Amino acid sequence: MSNFIKDFWEKQAITFKDSHSASWGDNYAIDLEIENISTHIKEGDVVLDVGCANGHATLAMLQKKPGKLYGVDYAENMILYANENKAKLADNQNVFFEVGDITNLQFEDDYFDVVFTTRVLINLPNWEEQIKGIEECIRITKPGGTIILSEAFWEPLVLLNSLRNLKGLPALVEHDFNRYLKKEKLERWLQQRQLVFSVEEFSSIYYLGSRFLRELVTNPSDYPGYTNPINKIFYDIEKSFSGGGFGIQQAYIIKK
Repeated sequence: MSNFIKDFWEKQAITFKDSHSASWGDNYAIDLEIENISTHIKEGDVVLDVGCANGHATLAMLQKKPGKLYGVDYAENMILYANENKAKLADNQNVFFEVGDITNLQFEDDYFDVVFTTRVLINLPNWEEQIKGIEECIRITKPGGTIILSEAFWEPLVLLNSLRNLKGLPALVEHDFNRYLKKEKLERWLQQRQLVFSVEEFSSIYYLGSRFLRELVTNPSDYPGYTNPINKIFYDIEKSFSGGGFGIQQAYIIKK
């Protein structure tokens, strides 16, 4: 990971400390992400959150009662606050946070029942590094286990921008520290590896509302951050309906 990307996340940790905003300001998207990943965790599972930030999402997984829950992040300050968040819990005996690099994870082969990423691969500078990260996640997962890549993808961004262009809205862009995955390239690589996978769209309707429709019916500048009430409306709809390919955030579920 290049230094400017690491520096960005170190500063995010210091700025937002125990808030979800340390990883992303969109609390609704984060909640949808947590709910989606949680469905793949069973009681007693040994679970790893790769790129755990300050542990906000990691600790939310405790409701599934995993046997052990680990979180690693490249940013030392993120792990500092993750451990502070852990210390606030009465029952934290089976939760562990440490500094770690997704391209060189310090865990033995075939150790975890579930390994998941949340918008971590997109912080790597190129496809070659992203492949290293995916291979590491697969390596440390038990045979029969589950790898969840909950990441941002290029094709839905293009689709949303096509809609926005029709209404004269400015294009959405990647941040400087992001390199969105391409669905076609990832799927071809998984198929070449003969890995069984499925794709879960858990945010498509939410993105359609929060990144397009809201700008047609409200003035987004009237609502700082992600506080626009349209976001909450489409977040609620998303819990019952999804699809259409508009969700930049999607999850690839890989079975080892």
